[in-house]
Amino acid sequence: MDDLLRLDDRLDGDQRLIRDTVRSFVADRVLPHVGDWFEEGTFPARELAPELGSLGLLGMHLEGHGCAGTDATSYGVACRELEAGDSGLRSFVSVQGSLAMFPIWRYGSEEQKSEWLPRMARGEAIGCFGLTEPDHGSDPASMRTYAKRDGADWVLNGSKMWITNGSIADVAVVWAQTDDGIRGFIVPTDTPGFSAPEIRKKLSLRASVTSSLYFDDVRLPSSAVLPGVRGLKGPLSCLSEARFGIIWGAVGAARACVESAVEYAQTRVQFGKPIGAFQLTQEKLAWMYVGLAQAGLTALHLGALKDAGALEPRQISFGKMANVRAALDIAREARSILGGNGITLEYPVIRHMNNLESVLTYEGTQEIHTLVLGEALTGLSAYR
Repeated sequence: MDDLLRLDDRLDGDQRLIRDTVRSFVADRVLPHVGDWFEEGTFPARELAPELGSLGLLGMHLEGHGCAGTDATSYGVACRELEAGDSGLRSFVSVQGSLAMFPIWRYGSEEQKSEWLPRMARGEAIGCFGLTEPDHGSDPASMRTYAKRDGADWVLNGSKMWITNGSIADVAVVWAQTDDGIRGFIVPTDTPGFSAPEIRKKLSLRASVTSSLYFDDVRLPSSAVLPGVRGLKGPLSCLSEARFGIIWGAVGAARACVESAVEYAQTRVQFGKPIGAFQLTQEKLAWMYVGLAQAGLTALHLGALKDAGALEPRQISFGKMANVRAALDIAREARSILGGNGITLEYPVIRHMNNLESVLTYEGTQEIHTLVLGEALTGLSAYR
């Protein structure tokens, strides 16, 4: 499909190379199988992780300790191409790099970084991020998971929910209340008292591992604490990193839906001509492309701000809210163009549409991002 606004002309040579490399990987290793993974509710993380690591995609925007050290826009471009394959694939890379590796890289000790980051960058160790709880999603300050000192150790009790990679992870970065406020803990998943049952019967993000985490007197050494941060600043900064990837990833999902709808409209014949020759279909396609291009422009602009060190959390909220909503609207319109074929996994549209229902909710619901923007505009908080 033609890039009518030539948005990718704004990418430099390295960014285009990353685009082409990831797009080829997705075409060769993901697209031939992802419909079956989605239908079966499986994701071959252990198989794909070393391949993603060899491409430098795990923690790619971090520097040192085996990480690629790319710029933010390159990371965004990679997320776009990964999610054009499937939201579950982009989620895996995003959780690994932005939610599990980033807090260790930003707030960890040198020993913690040396122990985990090189292995995670190679895909030899898989991480997850424990913040959301069964009763506390949008209000993480009210979390009940608690870590209490016991001599030189910490004892962790509580639970987390909707955790990507949870049951396949080698390490969990877990956020818990303590007597000194919220702290982050590095929890090897083979620690006694840790369990991570997989959440089944999902109808969205089926090609992704989603789990609960349970901590039953999980005893951790003092070296398990992330020393560089206290309070909600820690987990919220991680979410900002991951949300940036979502801003770009949503563009990839939307593009896949537009491409599928255009191709279908060119080849599906009704009343003696392709349905793409009818005015109603062309109107749908035109507005879908407008939404796609606007989302792409938003991603490019926020990428430039992040590379300049000027990106603010409220701008990330704008991007996540606007781009995911645009992608979901595009997926739904594409589904209508494909008619009955739009609900089958022979085409990518229903898979992207179902996935985007989760992307709309996770890492900040649309409602929360709406309130972030409302406060930015009025100076008045409406959270409580």
